[in-house]
Amino acid sequence: MHALILIDIQTGFDAPVWGTRNNPQAEDRAGDLLAHARARACAKDWAIFHIRHISTTPGSPLSGAGTTFKPQVTPRDGEAVIDKSVNSAFIGTDLETRLRERAITDLVICGLTTPHCVSTTTRMAANLGFCVTLAHDACAAFTSNADTTWADLPPLDATTIHNTALSHLHGEFASVRAVADITAHE
Repeated sequence: MHALILIDIQTGFDAPVWGTRNNPQAEDRAGDLLAHARARACAKDWAIFHIRHISTTPGSPLSGAGTTFKPQVTPRDGEAVIDKSVNSAFIGTDLETRLRERAITDLVICGLTTPHCVSTTTRMAANLGFCVTLAHDACAAFTSNADTTWADLPPLDATTIHNTALSHLHGEFASVRAVADITAHE
């Protein structure tokens, strides 16, 4: 049994504070994955989990109206919505319990942002024993800035950050694949 885990695909990530991002089609590809999962959910072999980040930081773009899901991935009645306030969709939530109760073994993960909540959730899922596929073209990252750099380094562009995060995950924690490949074979 498969589950699609859509992580933090929220309007708060449209705020200018995040800076420049890569993969402007990530939400559309996530929508393609969601359409595939919905079709398969009718056959009872896929489940869908929408993860929403509710920031506890005052003034965060991921609070208030910024917690709204983007139109391409708006949950339907009956689809699970799980709220979190940390980087992992497993910490402080019942996601693992829900997956185990349904005997789900295979996860397809996508969302925002690649090096943060997507990466953390992917790593934890693999460590918990799930077989993880990560949809690289349904994820995105933002260019680094002075607030995200640990040393006096030039900013890293969003594509480099995205690809580096994916490279660190592929093999050990997940199989990194394109949405078209996933929907054709899962």
